Amino acid sequence: MADPSLLSAELEADEEEEEAALRRLLLQVNPAPENLTHEDPSRPITPQPGLCVKTRAGGDKVFVNVCHSPEVPPPPPVSPPGLQRLLQDPQGGFRIPMSLGEPHAELDRGGRGCTAYDVVVNSGFFRTLQADPLYLEFFLTVAMEGLSEKYGVELELTGWRVLRNRKFLGSISAQNIRARPRPHIQELPGPPEPPQFVVVAEPSAQHPKVLQARVHLPQVVLTVTMPLRA
Repeated sequence: MADPSLLSAELEADEEEEEAALRRLLLQVNPAPENLTHEDPSRPITPQPGLCVKTRAGGDKVFVNVCHSPEVPPPPPVSPPGLQRLLQDPQGGFRIPMSLGEPHAELDRGGRGCTAYDVVVNSGFFRTLQADPLYLEFFLTVAMEGLSEKYGVELELTGWRVLRNRKFLGSISAQNIRARPRPHIQELPGPPEPPQFVVVAEPSAQHPKVLQARVHLPQVVLTVTMPLRA
């Protein structure tokens, strides 16, 4: 006669083996989340040159290429008094959609090495910056703060200068911007058909005391009883 303890051990081993096989099967069917790839809802754009700003970071020359593209959404309009308040408090909650490109090594006019960044804004908004020096000052403050935070540099927010005879330093590269969600278009149904109804007079049509209306709606049957006064 077999030892019950040995049979129990064999059953436990079989259960563990089946459980391990089941886990391997589940891993094959459901891969780990880190192995999954998600499509980034972005698309490339090729911006147009706009203006070039010279500043410094830790004593080194840095150039900010302000480019534009109609693919970038514009910011909301702001009044002159509102702009004055934004200059006093750049962190006041006003947001300017822009794309902050990665740094790229370039040569300045004297052939010395420097760093350049490309910032892309809406084309219509760029024309506003060209016509309003106050707005341009606010925008450059916001843009350079964004570059400093994103790439871990400390760009000087004062003492910058817009170059007169240069719209771009280096070569223009495509940038990826977040794709705008497409509007969901839903076809609306046509006008509803008039409901079907039946009016019944009780006790008779010649001498009614009560009118009973039965209205048929889709998936609903409604009955209304109305007593008549003499």
